[in-house]
Amino acid sequence: MTRATSNQQERFHMFQKLRMVVFIALSLLLASHAFSKPSSANVLLHHPEVQGALAIIDAWIESVRTYKGIPGISFGVIVDQEALYKKGYGYANLRDKIPADSDTIYSICSISKLFTSIAVMQMRDAGNLSLRDPVEKHLPWFKISQQHASAGPARILGLLTHSSGLPRESDFPYWAGDFPFPNRHQMIERLSRQQTLYPADSLFQYSNLGLTLAGEIAASSAGTSYAEYVQQAILDPIGLSNTRTYFPVELHANQMAVGYTGKFRDQNRQAIEPFDTRAITPAAGFTSSLNDLAKFASWQFRALNAEADVVLDPNTLREMHRVHWVDPDWKVTWGLGFVVSEVGGTTVVGHSGGCPGYVTQLALVPKHKLAVIALTNAADGPAGSITANVLRLLSPVLGKTAKTGDDSAIEPTSQAAFDDLSEYEGNYSLSLWGGEVAVRVWGQELAAVSLPSDTLDTINKLKRIQADRFIRVTDAGEPREAWVFERDDQGALTGIRRHSMLLRKIL
Repeated sequence: MTRATSNQQERFHMFQKLRMVVFIALSLLLASHAFSKPSSANVLLHHPEVQGALAIIDAWIESVRTYKGIPGISFGVIVDQEALYKKGYGYANLRDKIPADSDTIYSICSISKLFTSIAVMQMRDAGNLSLRDPVEKHLPWFKISQQHASAGPARILGLLTHSSGLPRESDFPYWAGDFPFPNRHQMIERLSRQQTLYPADSLFQYSNLGLTLAGEIAASSAGTSYAEYVQQAILDPIGLSNTRTYFPVELHANQMAVGYTGKFRDQNRQAIEPFDTRAITPAAGFTSSLNDLAKFASWQFRALNAEADVVLDPNTLREMHRVHWVDPDWKVTWGLGFVVSEVGGTTVVGHSGGCPGYVTQLALVPKHKLAVIALTNAADGPAGSITANVLRLLSPVLGKTAKTGDDSAIEPTSQAAFDDLSEYEGNYSLSLWGGEVAVRVWGQELAAVSLPSDTLDTINKLKRIQADRFIRVTDAGEPREAWVFERDDQGALTGIRRHSMLLRKIL
């Protein structure tokens, strides 16, 4: 070890001790503040529209899991510092019937890139690097064949925005299923045989190789290993005790969910053995749980509204959430490590993850302090569809609070006012047509959605006219066809008569 490296490590450890002191002080301050104000999640949970949306979401997610044969799903909605909704569906381990829950650990794959990007920005803020630095300034072994030298070198900024011109992967077929992933020496050696695809700063090309190099730069700047730095500078201060830079083999098939392939022609799946991403860890190697990613989201909401933060300067986090790359066709926008998109006039940031056996999604709406998390243990898991549909349903309600800046815009409503509608809740079979219709209470109305469905674009609102007779109403309030609930001789609900079709109650 050189004297320079030793001094770097000493400075790093001293810096971490200072961080922790500040972190403890801030934590105590935030804790006292949290008890002094009403719970946003608790207020929202009593809002009838939120209750209705969550009931429909719950029925829809369970139907998606059942009809698609997804082994397990862990799903959560976070509002600021609290969980609005958390639930596990199905199994973390099909063989042993271990249920998926909020503590189940999944490979989060490319969500790992967010932690790597934060590490790079920490080093930027410490004055150890500039985003305009060429990659080779910090990695002398970066000897990729430059096919577009006139465009200039690949820079750190390009790594974080996937615009460096680098190929997608290190030159190994690790995603093909055979593994193994390359070690650091192999990745560096093979890099000299690769070449750039595009001129730097010209086109978007998603690159696991690029974020791998970003992690190498962060570690080099910190004078320690990547895993040690991330643990001490990010995971520990935020309190992410179930987030790791590796696959915890000792927990596999228990707390660590078993990953499964997509469906084969015979409709079966196969369990996938644990894997070690090795050199590719900064881009795709992390594992985490719903509860830990909820903490990660809440930390961001907390930091965005603070004057200072122990992990990252709030202005730096805001910088990461802004668009720094727009592709020439305007179809791709990217922040610093974060995917940044516009949905319904609101900025959504986050990242998805897809590894053999796992598909995950973390989506945040900073304006509304809303986060949606979906973790699945199947190669065809619907994590992206889940988060998109949940955001579509919940964002309008949370937007009401944003207009006033106060949660009092949403009044808690007693469920007792709607108990007379709860008996109509259930799932009703479409018989020979296949599928079913889920009916749930939505405020002073009922909501019905056809299952299975890839989206929640069509939710039928049913307004009570008399006794067991309802009519469907459009979003504009216009009346449509009647939905009449039928009963047996004992008064128990048996089905719904819609047009001339009878939907029989099954759940």
